[in-house]
Amino acid sequence: MISTADEHLLRRAIALAAHAVTLGDAPYGSLLAGPDGEILAEAHNTVLRDNDISAHPELKLARWAARELAPDTAARTTLYTSCRPCGMCTGGIARSGLGRVVYALSTEQLIELNPASGAWPTVEQHGPALFDEARGPIETYYRR
Repeated sequence: MISTADEHLLRRAIALAAHAVTLGDAPYGSLLAGPDGEILAEAHNTVLRDNDISAHPELKLARWAARELAPDTAARTTLYTSCRPCGMCTGGIARSGLGRVVYALSTEQLIELNPASGAWPTVEQHGPALFDEARGPIETYYRR
């Protein structure tokens, strides 16, 4: 459920996306709010400016939270973002331990507004292979 307080913070994320455009960056903005709704950090997309395919605001904030927040604090935060996080960002959000995500546009709505958003190529993958060889480093690390 999205509350009035959520809508207020979501509007801030949308404003960050609009500001990104004025800087020549892609139109995506996010913020991380603490348990009481205070803004802890903000970011916008800088993929083009930084020449970094991972410079999505959601991933930047997830990385920030993993570095700067205790796990119990991160679990009580909410990430507000102008568009539903992509797969890369969703993985980072899950690993960072953030508690909740509230987004404005769905992936389908984004693709409707910008059809190129849904045109990512698929990458062929093969495996698993060489289990006995690959398990060594994993077992060594996790059995310490």
